[in-house]
Amino acid sequence: MKKSLILVNTFKKDADRIAGEIKAHLESKGVSSKLFAYDGKDAHTKNVPVDFSGADFVVTLGGDGTVLFAARECAVYSIPVFPVNLGEFGFLAGVQPDCWKKELDDFLEGRAVISRRSLIDAEVLRKGHTVFKSRSMNDVVVSSTASSGLVNLEVAYNRALLGSFKSTGIIISSATGSTAYSAAAGGPIVEPSLDAVVLTPISSFSLSARPLVFGPEGEIAVRVLPSRVALALVADGQVDFSLETGDVIIAGISGYKAQLISSTQEKFYSALQSKLNWSGGPRA
Repeated sequence: MKKSLILVNTFKKDADRIAGEIKAHLESKGVSSKLFAYDGKDAHTKNVPVDFSGADFVVTLGGDGTVLFAARECAVYSIPVFPVNLGEFGFLAGVQPDCWKKELDDFLEGRAVISRRSLIDAEVLRKGHTVFKSRSMNDVVVSSTASSGLVNLEVAYNRALLGSFKSTGIIISSATGSTAYSAAAGGPIVEPSLDAVVLTPISSFSLSARPLVFGPEGEIAVRVLPSRVALALVADGQVDFSLETGDVIIAGISGYKAQLISSTQEKFYSALQSKLNWSGGPRA
């Protein structure tokens, strides 16, 4: 390990201080590092975009949103991400700020667990031509741009028609993303190591609409039917694209994997227990 990048969320308290400490610690280990500011949508230093390609690993200082940005950018280069949690929920950012030194040393010395996570690739076809592509670690959401507007979507899986959905939208999530927006919309929680795709309707007009879980080999096709409201595709809550009637969204498991350092099953289930307030008793 020779080179690293440290992505610092500018909105997080203590991020700059911890970034300085990590940079000094890495340099004491013979690892060079560069600091980049992340503002929630773009990463830059003096308006220069981050180039992840030359890094051996990336450190993120922020919440899960910071991890999402880094992980999907790093996946194509097979670069692992060391996610220090300065946010609240922390399903992805599993390294606590008082434990980073030990866990970072474990990684540098080859003792850390590296979790490989599926990503969702999506493209928008308009009149047969690709007009947009995205890669997501959590999810792709096709929905109304108004908070309560109903949209009409025709959904198929591997060319098998599932039906027309009248709802405020649908969520296509990875197993990792099953604990995010999909779970809030009533979708199942899926163990993050699985190559699964979860389709979850959002506030469906029909009580018969239910979440579905698919395997990794197929693809979901969503056709935008005429609606009274504007629609958009949003990837990981960070990248958006306006949709038109007749657009077709094709989504499925990516050929790339995100890599999270020190993201163990124990931490995942501990987060579920803590964040969902599971007690195992009658008040669970």
